[in-house]
Amino acid sequence: MGLLVKKPMSILMQEASSEGENSLKRSLSALNLTALGIGAIIGAGIFVLTGTAAATHAGPAIVISFMFAGLGCAFAGLCYAEFASMIPIAGSAYTYGYATLGEFFAWIIGWDLILEYLFAASTVAVGWAGYFSRIMNDLGFPIPAALSNAPYRVEGTHTLIRTGAIINLPAVLLVLALTALLVVGIKESARFNNVIVAVKLGIVLLVIGFGFMFVNQANWHPFIPAKEVVDAATGVTKFGWPGIFAGAGVIFFAYIGFDAVSTAAQEAKNPKRDLPIGILTSLAVCTVLYILMALVMTGLTPFRNLAVPDPVYVALDAAGPGLAWLKYLTTIGAVAGLASVVLVMLMGQPRIFFAMSRDGLLPPVFGKVHHKFRTPYVSTIITGLVAAAVAGAFPIGLLGELVSIGTLLAFVIVCAGILVLRYVQPELPRPFRTPLVPFVPLGGILVCGWLMYNLPRDTWLRLLIWMGAGLVIYFLYSRRHSKLQQAQQ
Repeated sequence: MGLLVKKPMSILMQEASSEGENSLKRSLSALNLTALGIGAIIGAGIFVLTGTAAATHAGPAIVISFMFAGLGCAFAGLCYAEFASMIPIAGSAYTYGYATLGEFFAWIIGWDLILEYLFAASTVAVGWAGYFSRIMNDLGFPIPAALSNAPYRVEGTHTLIRTGAIINLPAVLLVLALTALLVVGIKESARFNNVIVAVKLGIVLLVIGFGFMFVNQANWHPFIPAKEVVDAATGVTKFGWPGIFAGAGVIFFAYIGFDAVSTAAQEAKNPKRDLPIGILTSLAVCTVLYILMALVMTGLTPFRNLAVPDPVYVALDAAGPGLAWLKYLTTIGAVAGLASVVLVMLMGQPRIFFAMSRDGLLPPVFGKVHHKFRTPYVSTIITGLVAAAVAGAFPIGLLGELVSIGTLLAFVIVCAGILVLRYVQPELPRPFRTPLVPFVPLGGILVCGWLMYNLPRDTWLRLLIWMGAGLVIYFLYSRRHSKLQQAQQ
């Protein structure tokens, strides 16, 4: 009945090969998985958070923030690729932790992933609502501010302040519509995602290509703005190198798409080959695009102007009539692109629930598969309803920081899991092997740990509160209902 009881690899392999009406439908190719990764990565990072992080943390040096965050992601991505090829089943880092570090750590990761995916869907839905409201306003159908903004903002760690708005209705409706699509089927959702990914990749390349022609290099100087004191009592600062690291921690949210690929493992046709391809290809493509896009945005307008819900529009607008045609096209692309991010995040969360329920750590209802669509429909509906409520009520800054710290914690544990498994079970077959072990996993732990350290103190406090609630659930319910624990009695 130990807290560190591990799930045998033999059981995991049996679950990975299971077929039938109670299993998920295998219909995703390497191209589908790569598109899922790109669909999740290219979204809020480019269209929303880049501007916010540049304006409030790093200035033009947000480019360095992306490089540093991308380095941590490269380390973590290589570790994810090895795990995904070895253990190709739903559950992502939760399942990897169960096999290597034991049930207690698996629960912590699973609970952490709920924070990551659930709040990620809500965060991006809020960003999408900002661009959608801009389009409707330009078309002459403005959405009242009371129905397109969060009714609360947060001061300090927990004080909710009314903004005067009622609900962010566009964000709520988007989440509900995509939830319905995911209930119908993963193949249909993947097709929808593939089309949107092609559209937004094209638009991002247009912004980069034409945007560089209108860059004012004076906006890049100083490239690293002088450090400014925000709060003398706490020593909090922005800009300078502390701002670069803080910015990297915040925009790390932009990279979480590649780990969402691993949640679709049981719906991949050839997971041992295709999952590493999907994870690493999507990460490499998007890192390059992020860096180029950040250079364009901070070159088109002074970085302090980018603290808005639609910073790409603002940057293109500052370029004058020469890019007027592109700003409207980009807004449409952002609306479509952010929708695909919400889709992938809403897809990932129910599959974490599915894996945890099958292990007995969550109630059986979370593991129910629709007899016709063969999707985890109950957990998908629950995820959608909660994400819609959160998106309708809270601002993007608070949500984005919560997602970043949750993602970073998951990455640290995955990198640690690779180290443990290499030394404890070196004989296991590994279709993909992380290179330069132990240096790559240790690099992932150090970079991601450093980024966590540089996130705001309030974000750490919220993480601890969330984890505390998770521990209560584990000891009151999950440990007593764990199938692995029951089998060892």
